[in-house]
Formats: sequence, structure tokens, C-alpha cells
Amino acid sequence: MRSTEQLWEIELQPLPGHPDRLAENVLQSLTDLGFSSSGRARAAKSYLVAGSMEKKDAERIARELLCDQVVQQFAVDKVSSESVLQSTAVEEAFYQVLYKPGVMDPESQSVLGAIQSLGLAATDCRTVRKYWLSEFPPDQLQWLATKILSNDSIEQLVIGPLPFQKLSLGQTYTFGLSHVELLSALDEKLLQISRDWQLSLTLVEMQTIQTHYRELNREPTDIELETIAQTWSEHCSHKTLAGRVHYQDENGELKFNNLLKETIFAATQTIRADLGDRDWCVSVFKDNAGVVRFDENWNVTFKVETHNRPSALEPYGGANTGLGGVIRDTLGTGLGAKPICNTDVFCFADPNTATESLPPGVLHPRRIMKGVVNGVRDYGNRMGIPTVNGAVIFDQRYLGNPMVFCGSVGLIPNGKTNKQPQAGDWIVTIGGRTGRDGIHGATFSSVELTDQSEKLSGGAVQIGNAITEKMLADVMLQARDLGLYNAVTDCGAGGFSSAVGEMGEGIGAEVWLERVPLKYAGLSYTEIWISEAQERMVLAVPPHHWDAFEKLCSSESVEATIIGVFAPTGELTLKYQDHVTGRLSMEFLHGGRPPVVRNAKFTPRSTDPQTARETLAQQNPEQTLKKILGSLNVASKHWIIRQYDHEVQANSVVKPLVGVANDGPSDAAVVRPRLESDRAIAVACGMNPWYGDIDPYHMAAASIDEAIRNCVAVGADPDQIGILDNFCWGYTDRPETLGTLVRAALACRDVSIAFGTPFISGKDSLNNEFSYIDREGSRQTISIPSTLLISALGMVPQAEQCVTMDLKQAGNQIVIVGLTGEHLGGSHALLETAAARLGKPPAVNVPRARQLYRQLHQAIRRGWVRSAHDLSEGGLAVAAAEMSFAGGLGVEIDVAQLPWEDVLPATNVARLFSESSSRILCEIEPQNLAQFIDLFRSGTTAVCGQVTAGPDVIIRDSENILVQCSWQSLKHAWQSPLDWK
Repeated sequence: MRSTEQLWEIELQPLPGHPDRLAENVLQSLTDLGFSSSGRARAAKSYLVAGSMEKKDAERIARELLCDQVVQQFAVDKVSSESVLQSTAVEEAFYQVLYKPGVMDPESQSVLGAIQSLGLAATDCRTVRKYWLSEFPPDQLQWLATKILSNDSIEQLVIGPLPFQKLSLGQTYTFGLSHVELLSALDEKLLQISRDWQLSLTLVEMQTIQTHYRELNREPTDIELETIAQTWSEHCSHKTLAGRVHYQDENGELKFNNLLKETIFAATQTIRADLGDRDWCVSVFKDNAGVVRFDENWNVTFKVETHNRPSALEPYGGANTGLGGVIRDTLGTGLGAKPICNTDVFCFADPNTATESLPPGVLHPRRIMKGVVNGVRDYGNRMGIPTVNGAVIFDQRYLGNPMVFCGSVGLIPNGKTNKQPQAGDWIVTIGGRTGRDGIHGATFSSVELTDQSEKLSGGAVQIGNAITEKMLADVMLQARDLGLYNAVTDCGAGGFSSAVGEMGEGIGAEVWLERVPLKYAGLSYTEIWISEAQERMVLAVPPHHWDAFEKLCSSESVEATIIGVFAPTGELTLKYQDHVTGRLSMEFLHGGRPPVVRNAKFTPRSTDPQTARETLAQQNPEQTLKKILGSLNVASKHWIIRQYDHEVQANSVVKPLVGVANDGPSDAAVVRPRLESDRAIAVACGMNPWYGDIDPYHMAAASIDEAIRNCVAVGADPDQIGILDNFCWGYTDRPETLGTLVRAALACRDVSIAFGTPFISGKDSLNNEFSYIDREGSRQTISIPSTLLISALGMVPQAEQCVTMDLKQAGNQIVIVGLTGEHLGGSHALLETAAARLGKPPAVNVPRARQLYRQLHQAIRRGWVRSAHDLSEGGLAVAAAEMSFAGGLGVEIDVAQLPWEDVLPATNVARLFSESSSRILCEIEPQNLAQFIDLFRSGTTAVCGQVTAGPDVIIRDSENILVQCSWQSLKHAWQSPLDWK
């Protein structure tokens, strides 16, 4: 006879003499944050397993599934209010950490499935981390427990034994339809409803909703109001960029009816019209990702998303689900693209920030950084998708609002790019089950953070399960090739509300909410509808394909459920157990939002190039070079990069780190989407928020130029590069802040058209500010710098012709392509001084740059270029040093030979550290030098040095040596700042 339901604890401990990694991590975290302590720690990992099992069954689970008996030992006991498997000494403080009820615990899901595969009657599982701490000062112990051991957004901290003897999540839900009293509400009440319900709707929007329901002569139900809020949120509808803007700057006034359409979209439309039959864009700005032609049979997709606010509260989960979400964007593009590589760009505050200086409610930047990196690493690696490109930016203004950009590139057959749900199609959900994860995630992502966000918005944070998404992806792509569905989209921000609402916009839909598979009982109909639980897709499956579709999903252990039907009513009808809980006009839902009308102004910052020049002239060139190489923004990110898998799928041609020791900074990644073809794609990015401190127009222009330049440097065709924009800005209700955004958008339009480089997708994240009350009781606000990420996707005609940035052979010549000017504003040589905002930022001469890039591409195709490296942060000196130590060869550079474009006379420091745009340093073999120079327009290139077999990087001005030091010492300066273990 089987035993009754029991709760067993299986505790894993390191064997005597083996390291206690959990405890070591706690002590290392203290050290990382600047604490010195004589405290001691020990730790254990536990699994709580519920089911009709006896002790011998629990021991079998430990022995066969959980315990690595080479380095671990296990103990098993029945859970009771007194049970603590490891004995607790009198002087020890005992803490247990586990996910809060309803938070995704991916490991426990995998363990539960494995236990059930053994034929054991397990019904539930949860993971627990256990800590025993001693000899810590009381204040340090409290800080350690609440700030290091656990994160209150997603975890509960238990002092002593667990306060339960069974695992239970939720009780049976009793239906009751809820209405919101809106019709008679005054303006103050309308705003209160928006705040209390976390709707993030403005007064005008609330008034519009009120008027609509007055016309219907009824109060809205709660689910209707939530649906409108999700659909109208900044996150989902981009209402600022798509709004009306009255802009004013030194040149006069401009009025936009739709800022996005009249800048970014307009640029792409102009370019596509000019290309005519040569247009290689397939689908832009109308699906989950942009789509461009790869070859006759295949297209590639590209999308970059942000997941900033969740990552500020729970870095691991926020970044983890950020990458998972953008991968689902790829799967939800057309009829489904196969993810072939990932990108990531992060913006953090200084990880060495003093702990005592942190505002209340802010996680330490080092903790955020490690959590974000781990989250992206785990999701991509576990799904078997290589992470091939990225960047990391450090600025103290990201203290309360880290930026987390995650990108995904996909491959899709030509005939599978278009999708359209049909009336009568079943609405089908596949993948993960629905819980309370991410409630109000879309509306939460539309507001600023405060020191209370951790407590108030924890429900907006999710934890992902990459294994579930991998299974979903595999079965969905099989179903795509079998033609079993008509449309698909990801279930992301807003949950079913956004996914079903968007898919059914042109038809109508009826949803049966009680049919949605749940993680646990007790969810209301509204929670089911707006939950942002991860790893879910929504598909339109014709009834005659349902049996085959369900059978396929079942064969791969992927849950598929019919939850409604697309009905030609023009309405969104929501039902729960035959009760109509919501009925919304699709026209009002998607077209009823009042337009945002805002004022914007931009006042140019006065610059003083002479002060910038004099400040830099006082610096020692060699010391400045080492300082820049050792700065966080330029230093090697190998600690991050090496945690990612670059080889999985076997399609990586040029990886993030290149050179003789595979540790040099590649300009871009190159990937072969089809292994049977030598045609490839290049993936790169450009970002420099410090230029934006002076002029956001030049920031945007320089970022576009850098992203294109990076692609060209590895071998991409400059006439087949598509770009993406990600605007992350502060509070855009302020005219001054919105003015900087408008100015950047204008640059995007102008530069995109001039380069002939279309935008193919984009995303914005606004109101990125953090507010708190300081020790004096005053409200303080930290706004991020105006941040524009430009991502680029370029076509590489032949992967075998690709070029990397490391020097290849002594005796080869160094040629600079492009003109240098005194562009020191926002430069890394001055970044730590006030003069950084006084200099002149780089200004892109697009016609010249476009011509140079085309000529360089011809040279690469002809095999004349052995190595190429773009000049960006730190200018010529940094680029030469990086090429040298990546190749393990010396280099000599004569800055007197650089082509100079500026009206100001050239100075050595400007030649060394200017960050003028559109420049690339090339290594050319002597026999190809003359024809390489002849290919370019006179005056835009010059031989400025040569590769040597010696150990030194030597930079001179004719006969005067400015820098002379070994490439090994420069490499050490570059690698050491983030050489974390």
C-alpha cells in the first residue's frame, strides 16, 4: 500500500574537504561590495518533494537524480516545524530562502518531471537554499540576510525552520464579476483608479475611457479596464514616439503628427522607394521582428528588446526573461523563424560603487551586473542559441535604472514570412502554464522606478524556463513546416490581452478563460488574462488541423490548449464559465486611445573646444592610453563573453573574441545561417551616450555610423545593412528631455537616408528615472543619460573572405581609412573631466563615409585586407594597441601621416585620441599597398605605420616618440579591470 501524501526534504551538502560554493559566494559577495568581515558561513541546497512516497523513495530520488556523490552527501527527512537537517549551533543564525508562491522555479519543474519519470508519485517540488551564519556583527548580518541571501521581489526569507508542512499554491477560485465605478468619477478619482490599479493611464486617457462607457451606458468590468491599459501602455503602443510633438530648437519649429512615422519609418520608406526592384526589405515595422532577404529561399529576422525595470528589481529574472521574450519575438515573426544567434547590450553603474552611497531601494551595481549576465547566459546557453555580439556601457546615471537590451536573429523560409488568422480558427496556447507571474508587467514598464518599486511591483517580475521554451520552439517549427497554423505571436507584455487582442484586431475573438492551463488554482479571470507568465505562444489553428497539431505537440510533451475562436464580430469577447466578463470593440481598443500631444525643445550646449584641447594636452599620452584601455567602458569584457556559448549550432565564423589567443575585441560577429552556404550575416552595434550629453543629433549619427562601420570592417556589404533603433530615455513629459529624443530621431532619419541603410525594427523604453527620498527628506531623481542603441545586420557575400581585427604578419603596412579631426567632446580621453562636455563631438560626413565603406568592401572582396579595426572609443591609439595585442605583434604608428580634416591645426593628442567617425585602421601586405591606396579617393587614406615583430607599440610624431610600451603591458591594462573569477 502506498503511503499518504508526505513532504520530504532532500538536503545536499558538500563532502568533507570539498568546497562549499554557496557559502563561498556569500562571503565573496561581501568582499565585492567592500565589506571586511571575520564572519563564517556554511550552506546547503534542499529540495522539498511532496507526494505519496516513503523515505526510501526520497532516498532513491537523492541517490539517482540529485546528489553528485563524488563531491556531495545527502540527508533525507520528513518536513516538520522543527526539522533542520544540518544541525544548527547556538551561535549560528539560520536562514532559508525559497521562491515566493507563484514565482517560477524552473529547477523544481525539471526535478519534478525527472522524479515522475522514475514512476514515483511526486505531486510538487520546490528548491530551498539554506545558510548558517556566525561571527558577523548584528547590523552586517541583517544587511547580508536581506540584501545578499535573498531578493524580496521574488524570494521569501525564512528565519529558522520552514513554517509549513505541505506545498500548496492557491485555493479554488470562486467566480464573481467585478465592475469599476467610472461613469460618475471626477478627475481626481479617475487618477486614483489609475494609480490604485497600476494602470499607468493619464487623465486624458481615463476621461476617454469614461466617455466611451458613458456612451455604452454601463460601467466597465475590471478585465475590460485592464485590457485597455495593457493595449494603451507606453510599452505596447509607443504612444510618445507615435504621438504629436511640437518641437522647437535654434533653427525654428517643427510639428509632427506622428514622430515615429515621420522620422524612422519615413527614412525606410524613402530608401525602399529608391531601391525599387533592388529592395531587400521583406517585412518592416509590422511584425514581432524586422525581416530582410538573405538569399533566394531564406529570409533573416532581427529584433532587439529592452527589459530594464524588471532587471532593476530582480536582475537574473529580468534579464533571463528579457532574452526569452525576444527569442519568442523571433518565433512569433511570420509563421515562425528559427533563432540562430543572440546579442546583448548592458548599461550599468560602476560595479565598484561604495555600498554606503546607494540610495534606498537600489540593488548594488555589482549584484545587478552579475545577475543580468547570469540570466542572459543561462537562457541562451540552455536553449542552444549562440550569443555572438554585444557591448557593456558604464555610467553612474544607470544606478537606479540599468539598461538590458537583448536581441535575437532568426532564419525563416521565404514562403513563411506572412501570416493572417482566419475567422473560425481556434485560438490555441502552447508552452508554459499561466500563473501570477508578471501581472501588470506592461504597465509597470511604462513608469519610473522609485525606492518603493521593489515592494510594490514585485509581481511584474518573472523567472523564465529555457527548457520549456526550447521544447516549444522545436515543436512549433515542425508545425510551421507542416502548415498546421495560419498565424502565431508570442505571449509577452500584457499576456493573452496583448497577444489575442493584436491577432484578432482585424476579425474579432472570443476567449474562454477557464480553459487556460494554470500552474496552480485560485487565479481570477482577470489574472489569467493579463498574466505575463513566460514561455507561451498563441496560434491560430484551423479546426481541420487541430488533431494533427495536438498530436504533434503531445509527442514532444508540449501542452497545447484551445482557449477560444477568432470570430468575425469586430469585438473581443471574454468569457469565464459561460459568463461574459468583458466585451470590447476592437476599433476602440486599438484606435480609441487619444493621441499624446507634447511640447519639445532643444537648446544647444555651448562648447569650448580650446579648453578640451588644453586639458588633453596636459596629459601624458602613454598614461592616457593605459587609462583609457583600463577604463570600464573600453576594458575587456571577457569575464562576460566567456560565459556565453559561441559555438553551438556550429555557425559562428567571427566570434566576439579573436586573435592569436582568442582574446582580442572583434568589431562584429559573423554567422552562417545556412551551413551549406558560404553566405553569412554580420551583427554589430553602436552606442555612445556621452556624445548625447553635448548633442543628441551627433550621438545618433555617430551610433549609426559605428554600427555600419563595424559590419563593414569584418566584410559586410555596406549596401546591404539594415539597422534597428532602441531609444531609452528619461521622463519625456519634460519638454527638454523630449527635445533631445526628437533631435536624435531627426538624425536617425537624415543619416539613414544618406547611407541608404533602412531601419527594419525598433523599440523604445521611456521614463527611465529613479526617484527616492534622501537622508535629509528631499526627493532626488536619477535620470539615465539619453541612450540610443543602434544594432546592425549586414549581408556578407562570402564568409571565407571575412576579416578580423588582429594583426597578422610583421612587415605589413598600416593604412588609415578616413579623415581625423579634433573631435574630443564626449571622448574617453576626457571622460573623467568636465572638459568632456566642452569639446566638439564627432560629426559624420555621410556621403564621404558611404563612399569609403564601399571602397573598403571592394578591397576586402579582392583579398587585399589582412586585418581591419574601427576607430571608436579612445581613437587611433586604442585601436592600434588592440590590434597589436590581439595579434601578438608590435606596431609602429606615425600620427604625422594622418589625413587631417579640421580647420584647427592638428595636435598630437588630438591625433592620438580624437574619436572622429568613419575611420578604420587596415593592415595591408606590401604587394597590395599601391592598388589599395589607388582604390580610394585622394586624401582620405594614408600609410601611417607598419607591423613589427618586436614587443612594443610605438606611436610617434615624425621623430618624437609619444608612446612606447610593450603590447603585453597594454593588454594587461585592458584585461585586468573586469578579470573577475
